Amino acid sequence: MRRVILKPGEIFSNDHLKRTGAFNASALSAATDIIEQVRLYGDQALREYTAKFDGVEIERFRVPYAELADAASKLDEELVRALRQAAEQIRDFHERQKQQSWFTVRADGAMVGSKIEPLESVGIYVPGGRALYPSTVLMNAIPASVAGVDRIVCVTPPTKDGSVDPAILEACRISGVTEIYTVGGAQAIGALAYGTETIAPVAKITGPGNAYVAAAKKIVSGDVGIDMIAGPSEVCVVADESASPALVAIDLMAQAEHDPLAACYFVTFSEEYADEVEAMIKRHMQASTRAEITDASLADQGLIVICENMKQALEAVNVIAPEHLELHIKDALSYLGAIRNAGAIFLGAWTPEALGDYAAGPNHTLPTGGTARYASPLSVDEFVKKSSVIQYSPQALMNDARTVMSIAHHEGLWAHARSVELRKNLIETGDAFRLEGNLGNLDEGGTR
Repeated sequence: MRRVILKPGEIFSNDHLKRTGAFNASALSAATDIIEQVRLYGDQALREYTAKFDGVEIERFRVPYAELADAASKLDEELVRALRQAAEQIRDFHERQKQQSWFTVRADGAMVGSKIEPLESVGIYVPGGRALYPSTVLMNAIPASVAGVDRIVCVTPPTKDGSVDPAILEACRISGVTEIYTVGGAQAIGALAYGTETIAPVAKITGPGNAYVAAAKKIVSGDVGIDMIAGPSEVCVVADESASPALVAIDLMAQAEHDPLAACYFVTFSEEYADEVEAMIKRHMQASTRAEITDASLADQGLIVICENMKQALEAVNVIAPEHLELHIKDALSYLGAIRNAGAIFLGAWTPEALGDYAAGPNHTLPTGGTARYASPLSVDEFVKKSSVIQYSPQALMNDARTVMSIAHHEGLWAHARSVELRKNLIETGDAFRLEGNLGNLDEGGTR
């Protein structure tokens, strides 16, 4: 892992970082071509790309419901139990995020409020490739289900025999997914956004993916909603010498094993302690089943930051703005207020990031690449939309007429001002009742 040793008073900056973007120009160009082909040729394009990229000939993309019902019987009982417990805790957390429509009436009779409605449909992308991710289904579909979305569509690349992993199917079943299609990559994003003969378009797309999926989401955003453009996963571990080097090491590796591009930041206070942690990484690596990926990530994207004190360390954290932040320090909770930028914060030695990935309840779809400076975890809010509601009485209109007319005239919007002035004149002449019927022709004085 690369090292940065901060001098007393030195401020950690973005210049110390080596960020990897969510996608590059090549991925953007390829995704653009793929999406255009899906728009033009629909299911035919999906079949051709599935054969090309996944090596599978698919005739029927939709997974029959009977396969969902049968999925649990193909899984180890312990995994089924684990998925169901995780789903229960994820649902409980997200139920607490639900908001209700609200309305308030001012003293003058003006009623204003916010009407909250679930989206009609969402598409969830579940990656394939190096690993299978039933947890992605839980973390995306359950908030949509809690929000009240009627149509929850899952797309995921087929396995080599053209099927879907039973764990993903079981996760879909317990999460409230209504449709599943065996299609992945940028072509799946195009199908969700614009529709094909088989797949009807959705209102919003969520879920992580590779660079081509990220580029595709960028391309279709605006035509449909998206959750975020997620880059490589990342963790930042802050540890003082009270922390176990073995635990710090394994937590860094837990992030590194995702992907060679996963970023691992280790913030500590002495080179000697950093040496201990790196030595433990080498020991753990001997037993790792993903040692090659882990080693590549730590070598290329790993960074150790040696700080003088906690203030300097937390300043570095806020610059990094990590997706996941672990505080392996004494009295970790007391430093929570100093953390401004982090997707998820894990406090203390007994709270490894893996808990947040699977079972704790908060969402594991988090802002990456420093976007935690302004972005938040996936939540129920992503699956609802709000409409403002306004209803005025004659008295309320009279109270606000002067304000509206003054601003409208300044902005040069004559009809805006006049629309209020006509109503004001009707009220002043006692003809306000005409608003309930036919106004007929109004002269400059606001009367017939």
